[in-house]
Amino acid sequence: MTGDDIPATDGGTDTDGADSLALDPWGSSTVSDYRKLFEEFGIESFEDVLADVPNPHYLMRRAIIFGHRDYRRVLEAMRDDEPFAALSGFMPTGDPHIGHKMVFDEIIWHQEQGGDATALIADLEAHSARGLSWAEIDEHARDYLLSLLALGFDPEEGTLYRQSEDREVQDLAFELGIEANFSEFQSIYGFDGETDVSHMQSVVTQMADILGPQLDEPKPTVVPVGPDQDPHVRFARDLAARTRYFGVTEAYASFEVSSDAERAVLRDAYERLSERAPEGTTIRCLHAAQLLEGGLDAVEWADPAPLDDVADGGDAEATVLPKLNNAGMEPLRPRVRFLDRNATEEAFEALIDAVEGEKRVFEGHVDSFDMDRADAEELAREVEVDHGGYGFVPPSGIYHRFMTGLTGGKMSSSVPASHISLLDDPETGYEKVKAATTGGRQSAEEQRELGGEPDDCPVYELYAYLLAADDDAFAERVYEECRNGERLCGDCKEQAAELMREFLAEHQEKRAEVEELLAETDIELESPRRR
Repeated sequence: MTGDDIPATDGGTDTDGADSLALDPWGSSTVSDYRKLFEEFGIESFEDVLADVPNPHYLMRRAIIFGHRDYRRVLEAMRDDEPFAALSGFMPTGDPHIGHKMVFDEIIWHQEQGGDATALIADLEAHSARGLSWAEIDEHARDYLLSLLALGFDPEEGTLYRQSEDREVQDLAFELGIEANFSEFQSIYGFDGETDVSHMQSVVTQMADILGPQLDEPKPTVVPVGPDQDPHVRFARDLAARTRYFGVTEAYASFEVSSDAERAVLRDAYERLSERAPEGTTIRCLHAAQLLEGGLDAVEWADPAPLDDVADGGDAEATVLPKLNNAGMEPLRPRVRFLDRNATEEAFEALIDAVEGEKRVFEGHVDSFDMDRADAEELAREVEVDHGGYGFVPPSGIYHRFMTGLTGGKMSSSVPASHISLLDDPETGYEKVKAATTGGRQSAEEQRELGGEPDDCPVYELYAYLLAADDDAFAERVYEECRNGERLCGDCKEQAAELMREFLAEHQEKRAEVEELLAETDIELESPRRR
């Protein structure tokens, strides 16, 4: 079953004046059109990888998890039984609610698939960005942790920590801060001269949170979040790349290219010339230059057609052409290139020694003619780690839709009527659902005639996101009965309210059961920073 079988709503409307494409990790905007995220920010559709997910969670099957960034590398590790990790942080600014449960479930699911699971309390962020006192943070942090454990997180197999108490994360944040600059904080987060330094420091700490699971060994790591947190994922990917000792890319000559488009021009030229080259012919940079210029009278075996079908058209051709002419008779040959980015002299020499087969050593890079790119990347990472580097794998992200608040708009911890807290009394949860906004028509007669609008209904979302649990057939039946007019809002809300009451009663029983389990963990429940 795919997301097409059980439609999921867009999670409500934007707050007044909010820009649906301004992804602000601390703002209040929701996303009105998730498809724009694919175009504007490079988030990929989760449907494209769903078939490769083992035992997909219902949030995946129902397209509630709608997008990803580089999740394939996590799935490959999962498939090959290799190490991978999942991490998410929780800013304790209020009670944990059913919107947070999605992230809890995603972390737990990855743990069940064999991943190293980490859940952290973002208390430094809560203190610096939201101004919460340490006493308030302690109270909320305990509630988040209890709900996480009650839902099935295994603390013996996973990791729990608070930002403020994890020295290893703070040390990594300091090192990552060396690679960050204020102009990036301005462009990514909109920080300005009024932004306090602690807020900026909390961002670098979050980067350390995301990359922290790789401190013991480099491995694919996924961060399950809402799309508003994607700026953090992108920034962490940038910082992971900047800390690497070596870059690995494809090349065709000794000179450097300045873009992927230039590299595509060289690749296309080499492939065209190779198709027409007689056996034993050496393809040279000059031949590629002649191909680009369209005049190949001196090279009878080459395809005389101008190269006009590569990405980025003439601009890339114009910039690469002088490089080819300058290289002249140098052979044009595909190779894997190791670029020295931040390596120590000792590490660079070790890399040179480790590259087997035919190779060429230049100042600042090494070209290998016998390795494929995957093996080259693995070798570069091994040498880096052996010589004191991190070897970070760029972190991945999966993105879930926002839940609509029960009163419409975004679900918010600061608006009690908009959400159901995981701490709510079961009767309170029942009453909140009964009072919720629906996607129904003005009258029962109109509902039967025209059908309901489950795609715009917060109550249907409760079924899809929570109340139907793993029962896809039930979620689909609720959707279809609403859409064709068989299901009326009063009966639907009554059923949802009863199910919510049952869920909250069961969850709170489990919270009581795991109190002792929480006490046995190493996490500090009362901050020494309290005054």
